[in-house]
Amino acid sequence: MPRPPKCRRIAFIPCITYFQPAGIPQGQMEEVVLALEELEAIRLKDLEGLEQEDCAARMQVSRPTFARILNAARAKIAEALVSGKAIRVEGGYYQLVGKACCPRCGRRWEQEDGLEFCPYCEGKGPVKEGRGPGRCRRRHGWQEGEEGL
Repeated sequence: MPRPPKCRRIAFIPCITYFQPAGIPQGQMEEVVLALEELEAIRLKDLEGLEQEDCAARMQVSRPTFARILNAARAKIAEALVSGKAIRVEGGYYQLVGKACCPRCGRRWEQEDGLEFCPYCEGKGPVKEGRGPGRCRRRHGWQEGEEGL
């Protein structure tokens, strides 16, 4: 049995997590799911222009692991663009560091452990990042029965 993946450190979760081609109804289109650590790899390498070694250090993974994450992300994005598929950003194995984002008002603030609601709009729902840094989220969020619920 393979060992479980190590949590990757990410510093950004987008407020907009769904992208679709224009002119195609949502019910008729296929989706590609881009994990949050894959989006972080694209952000660090392609948007910030860092070297792979620096990117890997920020995510606290090895350079070969970072290269695999980056290649998987680029392949998914290419598939979506060429085939006209939607991109959904969700899930993955990650540990959040840095800022949080309110899905209601879009404002960002420094993430604090235990802060579950937006300090600006006092949104009624939890922030997208869940319960803060120091906890690893599984592919589809917190699992029933896990510590921290």
